[in-house]
Amino acid sequence: MRLRDLGISVGRLSPGPLNAITDVAGVRVGHATLVRGDGPLVVGQGPVRTGVTVVVPHDGIAEHPVFAGCHTLNGNGEVTGLEWVRESGQLTTPIGITNTHSVGVVRDALVTADVGRHPAGLVYWSLPVVGETYDGTLNDINGMHVRPEHVHEALANASDGPVPEGNVGGGTGMICHEFKGGIGTASRVLDPSEGGYAVGALVQANHGRRERLTVNGVPVGEVISREVIASPYDVPTGAGSIIVVLATDAPLLPHQLRRIAQRPAIGVARAGGAGEHSSGDIFIAFSTANADKLASYKEELQQPKVEVEMVPDAAITPLFWAAVEATEEAILGALVAAETMTGRDSITAHRLDHDLLLGAMEAYGRPPTS
Repeated sequence: MRLRDLGISVGRLSPGPLNAITDVAGVRVGHATLVRGDGPLVVGQGPVRTGVTVVVPHDGIAEHPVFAGCHTLNGNGEVTGLEWVRESGQLTTPIGITNTHSVGVVRDALVTADVGRHPAGLVYWSLPVVGETYDGTLNDINGMHVRPEHVHEALANASDGPVPEGNVGGGTGMICHEFKGGIGTASRVLDPSEGGYAVGALVQANHGRRERLTVNGVPVGEVISREVIASPYDVPTGAGSIIVVLATDAPLLPHQLRRIAQRPAIGVARAGGAGEHSSGDIFIAFSTANADKLASYKEELQQPKVEVEMVPDAAITPLFWAAVEATEEAILGALVAAETMTGRDSITAHRLDHDLLLGAMEAYGRPPTS
């Protein structure tokens, strides 16, 4: 079930055919999902509610980087490799997303995969981009259950088709606005008069307080309060994080992508997030448009000049709106797709009940469209 299947649409711009980050040609997404065990927590044994998600910008990312930019709304989190993104304005690897204590193993596995794509014996360096959010409320996070083989599984099954949402991949054990959260995705396509470019968002949503959840201006979290659907937290604090990956086929330079990467903050806010003290809200945006113009370091040494394309700065505002709307819908999409999950010590994160959601929307004069 997706948000628009319920008759709820977000914003004014049109989604792409898949309404997913994979509407940007060449982008692929893969998941590895780990769910096993029930009952009391035994560190190293479970219960396990975790996984890893990978976003592959295009198949030749190691040989042909893409321009990229990043932004941090609140920095109580980690995304490896961002210093090189800031310094060079380029993304040179797939992006991984997992739980807080598995960043290292995912990074190392992506290095192994990256090195393996090059001739044997070639000296090669890799700085993968890997983000995290905390799933320890439901998962045996200290058991370090994500292994290299799970990263390779996610890479192997990465597809440019529809993207599974909710309790999958890195989002398996995540909680959003005190409902079950996880992976969400959406896209927007600009009018041909504005370039016809696509912008896709993929989020790992693990943030937000219940009472702040907002859908198209409706205070859904107040209507579906903790008294109506219990919170998984004994003392709700709003702590948590969100990772946002934006992809576009618009020809943007690094400084423009840095600006695009700021805009998910508005989408987060429109859905009720605030980048609270204990939240890691980190965003990265990349463009596939100039990938054929860029090259690996050694090939760059042989190129005295590279000509690239760019959207004029004065024409970038529609792309800002596309990033905002895609992020907002991706967050809500994660909530709608997620299913109730019981994890360690019988802690339960309940799904956002669809009937109650629709009832709240109708009560505030926003009934679903047909």
